[in-house]
Amino acid sequence: MPFDWLINAFTTLFVIIDPLGLAAIFLVLTEGMNASERRSVALRSCVIASVILIVFALVGTPLLDALGITLPAFRIAGGLLLFWTAFEMVFEKRQQRKTATAEKTITKDDVKNIAVFPLAIPLMAGPGAISATVLVASERTELLGYGLLIGIIILILFIAYLIFLTAEKVDPLLGDTGRTLLSRLLGVLLAALSVQFVADGVLAITAS
Repeated sequence: MPFDWLINAFTTLFVIIDPLGLAAIFLVLTEGMNASERRSVALRSCVIASVILIVFALVGTPLLDALGITLPAFRIAGGLLLFWTAFEMVFEKRQQRKTATAEKTITKDDVKNIAVFPLAIPLMAGPGAISATVLVASERTELLGYGLLIGIIILILFIAYLIFLTAEKVDPLLGDTGRTLLSRLLGVLLAALSVQFVADGVLAITAS
């Protein structure tokens, strides 16, 4: 099992899910809740997001086959989608969009449903994360690869859960400048990974 695949898989999914960037939004969504209620929302949202991504890790490739979509084509489409996410992160558009989504939900949905929408869907297990999961899963077809990918998904969402629990203390430490710097650095990294996805897809199509 290539070590670089593990690093790329973890980095791609961690950047896309962006637990650090979601910390401030989690605080906004759970404003007025006590510690127990916040823990409940954090746990439920992370479990739901994990289940969604694991399902796509396991059945994403067979689903593409059933639809007649080749993996190279999906790599190119997924890479372009990830690049757009990276563009938003570098130019501070993603956080604004996520915050706007969160604010809309607060006024319309009951607090009990916040864990499902928008936290689990689409903020954690959104189109970008699902595309990245299918792309990463398509690179390893053996049982061990799927097992490790599921472990990576669970690990990242567990990290997200811990960040949510400590968000009230961590967010002031980062500050606006820290969040902006972190988002842009991760955005550049994600852009490079997305270009690699597109390049692999183009090479696979031209070689066939």
